[in-house]
Amino acid sequence: MAGNQNLNAAAQGKNDEFYTQYDDIQRELNCYYLYDKNFLRGKTVLLPCDDPEYSNFTKFFTMNFKLYGLKKLISTSYAAEKKKFIYKPMRNLFDEDDTPQFDSSKDFSHGRIYSLDADDLAKVDYPLKALKNWRYLEGDGDYRSEEVKALRDEADVIITNPPFSMFRDFLKWIGDKQFLIIANKNCVTYKEVFPLIMHDKIWTGGRRWTGGMWFFSANAECVDKVVDGQNLKNSPSIWLTNLEHGKRHEPLPLMTYEQCKFCHPKIRGVGFQHYDNYDAIEVPATDAIPGDYDGVMGVPITFLDKYCPEQFEIVGKIDMGRIDEYNIANPIINGKTIYKRIAIRHRRRRD
Repeated sequence: MAGNQNLNAAAQGKNDEFYTQYDDIQRELNCYYLYDKNFLRGKTVLLPCDDPEYSNFTKFFTMNFKLYGLKKLISTSYAAEKKKFIYKPMRNLFDEDDTPQFDSSKDFSHGRIYSLDADDLAKVDYPLKALKNWRYLEGDGDYRSEEVKALRDEADVIITNPPFSMFRDFLKWIGDKQFLIIANKNCVTYKEVFPLIMHDKIWTGGRRWTGGMWFFSANAECVDKVVDGQNLKNSPSIWLTNLEHGKRHEPLPLMTYEQCKFCHPKIRGVGFQHYDNYDAIEVPATDAIPGDYDGVMGVPITFLDKYCPEQFEIVGKIDMGRIDEYNIANPIINGKTIYKRIAIRHRRRRD
């Protein structure tokens, strides 16, 4: 609850300056690299909304440029004067005061761009020394500007932690590019997102949903704990992507219908209940999905964390009483409304 309250307060206050931890980036990217070591080879990666002078995304991809076989890395930031908060305690990777391109008249009004290719790396004896290869953008670095749109069009893959309050717009801005971004868990229920998940156009990343994610916070008033002088906040966040990774193809181990009835604490003594107004059974937990049931099942939204497209078919979303192409109905059991459910069935029983 605290994470949701903090996140909502951040969105209302336009405090979107949450910086991703290096270890979280490393663990997530490992899922894709272990599945396909060439998943980024020969590609241009754009890190928009990223504050390259402080960003762990910039640091991570600079350090792993050769490992991933990148063609080019581009990282951009938003002008400091347009931000509500600036997180200065993080180490500035640029040491910009010591570079000839530093201009105090542009420092707060212009965004910055950092770019790197193989030739730039060949000129230094340690990757992070190439971080001095930055310049000011012509404008403020807003991802919606024509300047940054041109960089988007040049890129093959978009990777970043975008402003949570502008998630819908940012996903639309990505277009048909490959991407890996961080988002609030609730985004999977958005009308702009769920149909894409249902049709296996996008999916959640390798990191499991439990526990939320810890970010460096730019706002000292929006903090859950302080570690080594760094302000940290936890939010119910996930990775969202259209890049393949092995975890999404791992089938979920399942009990039989009868085993669930006798063994699962949420089913034992009650059994599987059928919705009053929709031909499906209620499955109150992902680990209670019966492996031998032929019909449609209503499962919690958190099922998407374990969704294997070879194992299950998503029929639709059962939520909020709206009935359309993707929303089925508001499920009712004995007069009680059940919220936030996804309708699924076993794919192997359909093929």
